[in-house]
Amino acid sequence: MSYTRILLHAVWATKDRKKYLIKENKNLLCNHIHEYCKTKDIHLININGFENHLHCLISMSSGQNIATIMNLIKGESSFWANKNLILNEKFGWQDDYFAVSVSQSHVNIVNDYINSQEEHHRKKTFQEEYDEFIKNYHFEE
Repeated sequence: MSYTRILLHAVWATKDRKKYLIKENKNLLCNHIHEYCKTKDIHLININGFENHLHCLISMSSGQNIATIMNLIKGESSFWANKNLILNEKFGWQDDYFAVSVSQSHVNIVNDYINSQEEHHRKKTFQEEYDEFIKNYHFEE
């Protein structure tokens, strides 16, 4: 038997960064994504977000890849949101996402960060968070 432990921190935003994820919608959508992941053998450790984006922590199995996981989660959750959330217009996700590996020694830090999104965004906008992510993970190099 092969043993793998690949941890992934992924972040994605709503289309045009619209603030669809008011607290009730966000909670319903996160709960749905959590349940959906179980049906696709995606081990979702944590998910949360704020207004216009979500963060999640995933433990990938050896047969999974990032692109497939993100396409499954984003595609199905967008379809579900349009059928089940109270929205003034059609819901959608941006095509892009961030995905970075997480060391086992940082799991608790990432979990705390994901759990504290509402508090975190009282101090920092998503754009500021986005810019830091690009810089800290050297995406522009």
